[in-house]
Amino acid sequence: MIRIKITENEEKQRLDRFLRKYFKNASLSYIYKLVRKNVKVNGRRVPQNTLLQLGDEVTIYISEEEAESFMPKNSVKRIKRQFRIAYEDDNIIIVEKPYGLLTHGTSEEKTNTLANQVIGYLIETQAYNPRKDITFVPSPVNRLDRNTTGLVIFGKNYASLKSLNKMMRERDYIKKYYLTIVAGKVEKELKLADWMIKDTESNKIIVNQDISGKLMETIARPVVSKGQYTLLEVELITGRTHQIRAHLAKAGYPIIGDAKYGDRHINDRMRKQFSLTSQFLHSYRLYFNDSLPPLEYMKGKEIRSSLPKNLKSIKEGLFG
Repeated sequence: MIRIKITENEEKQRLDRFLRKYFKNASLSYIYKLVRKNVKVNGRRVPQNTLLQLGDEVTIYISEEEAESFMPKNSVKRIKRQFRIAYEDDNIIIVEKPYGLLTHGTSEEKTNTLANQVIGYLIETQAYNPRKDITFVPSPVNRLDRNTTGLVIFGKNYASLKSLNKMMRERDYIKKYYLTIVAGKVEKELKLADWMIKDTESNKIIVNQDISGKLMETIARPVVSKGQYTLLEVELITGRTHQIRAHLAKAGYPIIGDAKYGDRHINDRMRKQFSLTSQFLHSYRLYFNDSLPPLEYMKGKEIRSSLPKNLKSIKEGLFG
């Protein structure tokens, strides 16, 4: 018999979804069979869509050996910390992702990721205990490309992560701003709205003006121009893969250093002059225009991240 007391990180979840996380290695049919025959909530059989509440006791009538065979192995390897902390409280942590680090794992790289580094830090500071919080893992709510630097938000508990994900999906909650340098003289604000489809073979975004695919919207504001380059502040309205890089290239202002969407001749010049080998793109500012519980206190807060040293030297080299 297994007894589980529902905490803040498990409450307000459907029973079947909670069990799917708890027994991560079990099949869906096994979970539904458990609910029908071997699970009680507060001593009563309940339907699979029952919302679990704080303090509920879930009793599972199987052996501990059977339970362990279906449970995830929450072992986190110690990884050297590469990120900096821009902001942290009991509910969220906002970190500065360095160049070259994946936000999430892929089939090629599963261990040394920003997500795993942050989880390791939270375990060390005792803000997260994977042995206790079996169904919850602190997670990022926004993603940056491997070679894009800057601010990434993590929810440290279930309630905060759920609210942050909703705030990211819906407009007007969290405003996201980037700094980039593009080839070309931008003299006024650009409001870009197009549709995109993803070419999975080339892992590139195709931007078009036909009403097909997914809508993407980007606002680019010139900060300073000199010669054939412009420093832009870019506001991300939607959050599509490669959105800023593909959108600016389509508009005729490719980001310097961008091998996938940029101008090859300009990139060669940037490589020789500044040793720049990837896109100049930095997530430098987050503004909490509004917020949801339990993060009401974040409304009106602004979190900033300075340009990394190499990007700062390029900016100074081009604009003085």
